[in-house]
Order: sequence, then C-alpha cells, then structure tokens
Amino acid sequence: MTTLNPKVDEFINNAKSWQEEYVKLRSIILDCELTEEFKWMHPCYTLNNKNIVLIHGFKEYVALLFHKGALLKDPEGILVQQTENVQAARQIRFTNLQEIVEKEAVLKAYIHEAIAVEEAGLEVELKKNEEYSVPEELQQKFAENPAFKEAFEALTPGRQRAYLLHFSQAKQAKTREARIEKYLPHILEGKGLNDK
Repeated sequence: MTTLNPKVDEFINNAKSWQEEYVKLRSIILDCELTEEFKWMHPCYTLNNKNIVLIHGFKEYVALLFHKGALLKDPEGILVQQTENVQAARQIRFTNLQEIVEKEAVLKAYIHEAIAVEEAGLEVELKKNEEYSVPEELQQKFAENPAFKEAFEALTPGRQRAYLLHFSQAKQAKTREARIEKYLPHILEGKGLNDK
C-alpha cells in the first residue's frame, strides 16, 4: 500500500468541489503503486521521482493529467489536449463520480501504460523555444532593458514559451506592446503567465 501524503489529505478536505471525485481518482492511482506527492498545488503521482499523473479540478470538470500523455496510445479516444500549445500532457476529464467509477479499469490501463512509457525512458519531442518567433516588440524591450531580457531567459522553457505565444498572438503591434508592458513585472519576479 502506498503511503498517503498528508498534503493531499488536506487538499481534498479543503476542496470546495470535486471531493468525491478526488477521493476515487486517488484510490485508483494508488492501486497502481505510484508515490503520492503534492506538486503545483495538486496531488501528483510519481515513479522514481518522475511525474506520471496529476489530479486537478476546474470549474467544469475534474481531470487526470498524464505528463507524457502524448505518448499514450489512447484506444478509448478519451485523452484531451488542453490547448493547442500543450505539447506533452494530456487529460482525461470527468464531470461526475459515476463516470470515474465506470472507467476505473480503463483508467488503470492508461496509468499502467504511462508507467511503462516512463520505465522505457520515452520522451516527448518538444518544439524548441528557438522555433517560436520572438515578436519585434519583445526584442526591442530586451534591447532597452537588459535586466528584463535576463529575467526572461531565467524563466523555465515552458514559461518562456507561454509568454512568446501570448505576445505573438496579438495581431497589432500596439496590443503586443501592451501585453509585454503588462507582464514585465511578472517576468522580472520570475513568474509565469498564469502565476498569481
């Protein structure tokens, strides 16, 4: 039996919604003999310190997030790519406890496949940050403010990518400049686009 993490107990006990779903998902994952941890403010399950699956809740649904979900075969066609920019992770989403209960065997099969992917040392081919275009307005801001450029380069690759995509998606230069100005303090503090 896997040791229960008290931080996960606290997370579930304090959850304003999805408590029953969290409890059921947790029991399914623990049956697969993963280590229970608490990362990124959510229950996270690992194998030899490698992230396998995470439980997280949203307003509309609760999900199992497979860190290398892009490598899973998905015979049931239930894996969801959160946004077009998510490269490796995939979710299985639920809107009620019954859906989880009905899919227990399927979920265990997906978790075991995710474990096998990790044991095989497989990696998702990620698009490199250099392959994303750096908006001219951001390059200009880097030139004007070396500390800003240094802070941006110190961010994790995922955080850099999120900012590059957010800034680039604006069609007008004025909007790109406004977005860069808005997030300049976040970047200087080492925060990601969605960090509070």
